[in-house]
Amino acid sequence: MRNKRYGSAKALLAVGLIAGMIAGCSNSGGNGSTNGNTNAPSGGNNGGGNETEQVTVSILHNWNGSTGADTDMTPVSEYIKEKTGITVKWEYTKGSEVEKVNTIFTTQELPDIYTGPAWGGELDGIIKAAKEGQLVDLTDKLDKYPNLSKAVAKENVPPALYDKAIGGINGKKYLLYQNQPATDEDATDWLYGFYVRKDVADKLGVDPQSVVTKDDLYNFLKKIKDANLQENGMPVMPLGGFSNGWAVGIGNTMFYGSDYPVKADGTFEHIFFTKAYEDYTLYYRRLIAEGLLDPETFTQTDPIAKEKITQGRVAVLAAHYPAILDASKEYLKTHPGSEYIPLGPLERAGAEPDRPADLGIQGNNVTVITKKAKNVDAALRLLEYLASDEGTLLVRYGVQGVHWDMVDGKPVAKKEWFDKFMADTTGKLKKNEGLTDGFESLGGQDRTISLGAGDIWADQDRIAIMDKARKILRPNGISVISAYNPGDAVSNSPQWETLKPSMDQIGDVWKTAIFAKSDDAALKVINDLRGQMNKTGYPEAIQYANEQLKGKEIVKLQMPN
Repeated sequence: MRNKRYGSAKALLAVGLIAGMIAGCSNSGGNGSTNGNTNAPSGGNNGGGNETEQVTVSILHNWNGSTGADTDMTPVSEYIKEKTGITVKWEYTKGSEVEKVNTIFTTQELPDIYTGPAWGGELDGIIKAAKEGQLVDLTDKLDKYPNLSKAVAKENVPPALYDKAIGGINGKKYLLYQNQPATDEDATDWLYGFYVRKDVADKLGVDPQSVVTKDDLYNFLKKIKDANLQENGMPVMPLGGFSNGWAVGIGNTMFYGSDYPVKADGTFEHIFFTKAYEDYTLYYRRLIAEGLLDPETFTQTDPIAKEKITQGRVAVLAAHYPAILDASKEYLKTHPGSEYIPLGPLERAGAEPDRPADLGIQGNNVTVITKKAKNVDAALRLLEYLASDEGTLLVRYGVQGVHWDMVDGKPVAKKEWFDKFMADTTGKLKKNEGLTDGFESLGGQDRTISLGAGDIWADQDRIAIMDKARKILRPNGISVISAYNPGDAVSNSPQWETLKPSMDQIGDVWKTAIFAKSDDAALKVINDLRGQMNKTGYPEAIQYANEQLKGKEIVKLQMPN
């Protein structure tokens, strides 16, 4: 489940990789020449008599709400300039990422390098640009850049994304890929789930880990409702979420394993056409009808949602844990013992009890060099360095010897900087030192744990809280999904243009259905859209997808991430 509320969300949690800070790239960095340029990709003046070519490269960081430093050059960007000879000029997106990617290619106001989301309309816009000849063909260049090549190797990219874009468009390679976990242990698990305030569970005498089935969850919410809990004269809602209903619908995993379940004949269909989807919808309709789910969740703004949490008016929250921890910290300060702790883990439809959590993790960014780039070699030199062990370590941890030291082969934060960063609640200090900005999006494969030391700048108490929840919610660990998602095949079908407007209504129709006056009325709303989808090409599109994926492994179980 994608969450754009945090901008480049993974970049906020992702951390650096381990390697010695030595002159030039690490041993995983490339040292080959760049199309006749005698400067090695690692750059820098290493005393050989050849000064690195000084170049300015512009980069568009296409994530809504992302920001950079207050100064043009940070310690990190200065170090990058020293190593590569490249000064980076950043532009950050304020608004729709899809609109931005389409606008820049329409107006030709192009950066040298574009980096943005690796999915949805943003990716479609990049693919369109490639087909129009607006991107640099990297097919014959990548062999000189081992770090970039490794990140786009078939075995390191989700198969559907590889087939759709990374592996080539019309036989040519244009796209680079960042932040796909190199191993399962590197994957960022946001710990989506249902969390209850500990004081509420204690007051009701309910062990949160005893809430396992869909009936357990319903009965627990009902028990909260029947207790008539109040906070400052206002009722406490049994279940709530953040803005626009995020992410109360994650209870769907109790009803079905994936969006395209396999039928008895071996073919798959969209979950919207199944009884499991009806049961899921009617379950949530019951929660609304009986006052167990805050009806304002689907229309409230984020500030209003967080105000309710700050006021102690939500007993159970459905979302990922970092968002819950951030939103509840003010109430917890004045109400010790009211921290949110996980329920369950809840049952998963079709999953064995000892199965690892199936997470559909996809790297944050695709990156391309546009036809407007004045110096393609310099752009590749920069990206190759950032994807090296040394470069990635730099942009995620800071400058070795300044911000951190290597101790027993692992980065350790310098106390003075750790204390400064912890004291700065705005996060501006980190950005002004060159951390948590656009550079973090360009670090090649994510080797956070397999090579790294975790988030050395994080609040260690918070890490302990996350680890405790992880032990509860992920008793069997996690598994990063490598199978094909049928939705990608459906979106490539000839019928997609006419079908997409109908499929885009599924979320809104579900909300309408759960507010219906009766079960029959809810089912009618669903059936009406089913009919519309059938008329706009669903049968043909799902047949096309089945034919395209015949004999291939498809996603059968997936949890929100």
